[in-house]
Amino acid sequence: MVYLANLPRTITYSSPYADRLSAVYPVTAPAKCERAKVPLRARDLQDGFSPRTIFPVRGTSWGSVKGDKTLGTAFTTRASAGDNGNPDAENVVVIGSGPAGYTASIYAARANLKPVCFEGFRSGVPGGQLMTTTEVENFPGFPEGITGPDLMDRMRQQAERWGTELYTEDVEFVDTSVRPFIIRTSEREVRAQSIIVATGATAKRLNIPSEHEFWSRGISACAICDGASPLFKGKHLAVVGGGDTATEEALYLTKYGEHVHLLVRGAAMRASKAMQDRVLAHENITVHLNTATVDAYGDSKGQMAGLLLKDMVSGEERKLPVRGFFYGIGHNPNSVLFKDQIELDDSGYIVVKEGASTSKEGVFSAGDVHDTEWRQAITAAGSGCMAAISAERYLASNDLLVEIRAEQADTPEKAASAGTAAAGGVEADTAETFDPTEVKHKGQFALRKLYHESNRVLGVLYTSPTCGPCRALKPMLDAVVDSYGNKIHFVTIDIEADPEIAEAAGIMGTPRVDFFFQKERIKVMSGVKMKSEYREVIDSKVNEVVSQTADVTA
Repeated sequence: MVYLANLPRTITYSSPYADRLSAVYPVTAPAKCERAKVPLRARDLQDGFSPRTIFPVRGTSWGSVKGDKTLGTAFTTRASAGDNGNPDAENVVVIGSGPAGYTASIYAARANLKPVCFEGFRSGVPGGQLMTTTEVENFPGFPEGITGPDLMDRMRQQAERWGTELYTEDVEFVDTSVRPFIIRTSEREVRAQSIIVATGATAKRLNIPSEHEFWSRGISACAICDGASPLFKGKHLAVVGGGDTATEEALYLTKYGEHVHLLVRGAAMRASKAMQDRVLAHENITVHLNTATVDAYGDSKGQMAGLLLKDMVSGEERKLPVRGFFYGIGHNPNSVLFKDQIELDDSGYIVVKEGASTSKEGVFSAGDVHDTEWRQAITAAGSGCMAAISAERYLASNDLLVEIRAEQADTPEKAASAGTAAAGGVEADTAETFDPTEVKHKGQFALRKLYHESNRVLGVLYTSPTCGPCRALKPMLDAVVDSYGNKIHFVTIDIEADPEIAEAAGIMGTPRVDFFFQKERIKVMSGVKMKSEYREVIDSKVNEVVSQTADVTA
């Protein structure tokens, strides 16, 4: 551990890392500093110098810092409660997002733990199941209700504002047999003194014989993502399930379909009384009790045309013509990373003790990955709070806590503005506003012009206003597009604003990204992918153009 004491205006660092760090760094010292001792992590000195404000850990006897409390703005420092910790380890890593992961990150950040949060996306986009929810009517503080994606945007902004390091990456490997724990993604490896598991749960599939054939061509696990497709407009649709998720999806789909059939395997719905009443009162919803889905069948174009159903009482089978089929049948916990490392129940849910603790000391659980009973946004958020406080107490009691006071990020107003921009809140191009020298565009006018006239790689994002995964993908794609400068063109298409374009493209779900080059579609990518996958497609053509240009020049 390296300490700075009695800070002067300019400090020369002397440490075991001097061979890599033989420089003098300017420091803004406080007006008066009494007995200040600030330990520096080797990783902080090697990896960069982001501005942070340093304070002693609560309960220490280091004295006080008076006057200007900003001890440095050219480097990252940490104040440690003891010498038992690894100076290169994070205090806490949060694996997962949603109300549980984001709340855990908020509380950990406000406790000056500087949490690292890996949001994930393959098991579900950042924000969790609420990103596929239309209206959240029972989350306190929103008397008029709020959409799931909007609520998650706000939670994410709050976590980031308090200093959480957010990475939209999947954790691929965790080792809790060593300390500090090892957490590895495709992009990086970190060590942590504690872990909060908030990986949530993934929507179950029916596994009917034709499921794979019609997936994203009529069958979907996300009504809010795919229901707005013009191919479903005015058609008969079906939802399977009897709980709150299924009833909510059925109600949502009535905005687009002519009629919605709710298929319930049991003798009664399991949804809340309020949701049941709304479904039963809706003239465009028919509830089919004691009904099992045997398979799906298609038409001559390869699109799903209907379902084969079975009456669970009589055993009789019948066909139900529907164009879209949406799942609302529950979830499986995303706990495979921790199999044989922490205790799981027979269904794969993490077994928790008092205070969100698991069977492994220093590993805590939050949200639906352990909740087999309540499964509400508010209870997930509450368990995230419990997990963060439990992690802080664990670190402090084991002399592992390294406290950091991070400078706050943008104000909520700025963050909200950024969130709106990320959601695609810009005007569509017109003949008067279209500028082919610009990289990013919106709407069918720009798409038609660039499809015929652009000599660059053309990316097209199909999205819809209520699509949570689209919100998560948009800033990721923006970062990819920005990295290419004027080598590509990029157009965003709102399938509700431009339904004829979406129908012509055969869009049955969002988000979807199509890549074109010289009027040829070179790749279709549905859902949310890693940045590297989008770059691979773009690079294949950008590099080809560069190679051809070089040949001509030679």
